[in-house]
Amino acid sequence: MGVALVTVAACALVDADGRVLLAQRPEGKPMAGLWEFPGGKLEAGETPEETLIRELNEELGITVRQACLAPLTFASHAYERFHLLMPLYICRRWEGIVQPMEGQALKWAEPKRLRDYPMPPADEPLIPMLIDLL
Repeated sequence: MGVALVTVAACALVDADGRVLLAQRPEGKPMAGLWEFPGGKLEAGETPEETLIRELNEELGITVRQACLAPLTFASHAYERFHLLMPLYICRRWEGIVQPMEGQALKWAEPKRLRDYPMPPADEPLIPMLIDLL
């Protein structure tokens, strides 16, 4: 029997200056204090795009349309208790102002500075793709 597979959709929001949004995991959550790309676990019956539209609205108060979400790459990472599959989308257009709706710290980071922020192991391999793209 293999380990549980957990699918989490993540999004690299890119602003007009080419910076990428990072969110800090709040106290009380696993890997608290680490920086990550916004997103969340897929709920039953959801596509990754639907998950991101819901999560970005809940976490950041913005409205994202599916047409503005472009698949970029994915991470596949074995944690101790589960295996994480994380598609990463890129999004340059949304409605509303990005705000920390759940009290989390947010930071717009230049791609070449992304490595300055401690991240969960699954997020780190995504950085070179973003640096190359942006």
